[in-house]
Amino acid sequence: MQPILASRVEAGAEVPVLVWRFDRPLLAISSGPLGGGIGIRNWALNATVPMWYDRDDPDVHLTELAAGLGLGDGPGIGLLTGLDVARRVSGSDGGVSVTATVGLGLPCWAAAGDHGPASGDNPGTAGRRVPRQPVGTINIVARVPVRLSAAALVNAVTTVTEGKAQAIWQTGIEATGTCTDAVCVVCPAEGPVEQYCGPRSAWGSRLARAAHAAILDGARAWQADPSAWSGSAHSPGRSAD
Repeated sequence: MQPILASRVEAGAEVPVLVWRFDRPLLAISSGPLGGGIGIRNWALNATVPMWYDRDDPDVHLTELAAGLGLGDGPGIGLLTGLDVARRVSGSDGGVSVTATVGLGLPCWAAAGDHGPASGDNPGTAGRRVPRQPVGTINIVARVPVRLSAAALVNAVTTVTEGKAQAIWQTGIEATGTCTDAVCVVCPAEGPVEQYCGPRSAWGSRLARAAHAAILDGARAWQADPSAWSGSAHSPGRSAD
């Protein structure tokens, strides 16, 4: 399940967006601002926004973007990031596919104090004031080729998140993710139901490896070039690698 790299024009700039047009409605679980929760979804998008983005209605904005891209047929999923989505990374394992955009401008520990530590801080030192840093987001869209039960879908989100945290740790970044990460997992809406998707289950183990591989590649790419989207040119209409 590969997205298409498209674009739209906002404030006079050509802004990239990844678009998934599902060949049939899929069952999904998502933590994204549009189409979150569990339900049938017909499409998904992951849109770049400038770092000065200040809209407080991202669901409405994403609905507008979807309409402009011709995605008006049925409910879908929408994600936002300050990263150029042309920098997407992917992983696959045994029929499971994962596409991610990895921005780590503001990595954090999940279990931090009220204010959260900066990158490299120990969680035990949380609470002290830290300098303002660029916002970072890791958006993950995964597909499992078998139907998952509702419980297994929830389990799949935790499996993806565990693979993400493992990958980030392996890069030497002392964090479990960022405070704005989103995960979406889709699967067929029909067929025999798999009840489990933990990291040692048949499909969960594949999902964990695919997510880990994608995030590890993306985190290393971010370390090499820690830049947000700047309006640089890209080539719309390409299929993601």
